[in-house]
Amino acid sequence: MKILFFDGYCNLCNTLVDWLIRRDKNNVLKFASLQGATAKELLPTAYQLSGDVDTVLYYRDGKIYNRSRALIHVLQDLGGLWALMGVFLILPSFVLNIGYRGIAKIRYRFFGKKETCRIPTKAEKEKILL
Repeated sequence: MKILFFDGYCNLCNTLVDWLIRRDKNNVLKFASLQGATAKELLPTAYQLSGDVDTVLYYRDGKIYNRSRALIHVLQDLGGLWALMGVFLILPSFVLNIGYRGIAKIRYRFFGKKETCRIPTKAEKEKILL
């Protein structure tokens, strides 16, 4: 199972989820809010975040990746040319996450924040877990 956990209130994160859903032609990805029941059920306590959620987590076949590594693995799993992004995994996390952390700090200010967590539409029900 492959699940991308994201901040359900973050407009940037929700836009990323929309983008990934459109490109997931092989239907390999699922999505769940970090604030939701699926996160509480599947993620170990150390990964269950509260307050300011500044990361995405990717649960991939029993292993958990965060921040840039999570996004790179998601792109790999999309297949096609996106799989080439895996070359960046040779870089250490502190290098990969420089830009990630900067964007995470300003994302609400520049992209906004929803009043409520994302609720999947009927079309998204099989892709977005609660």
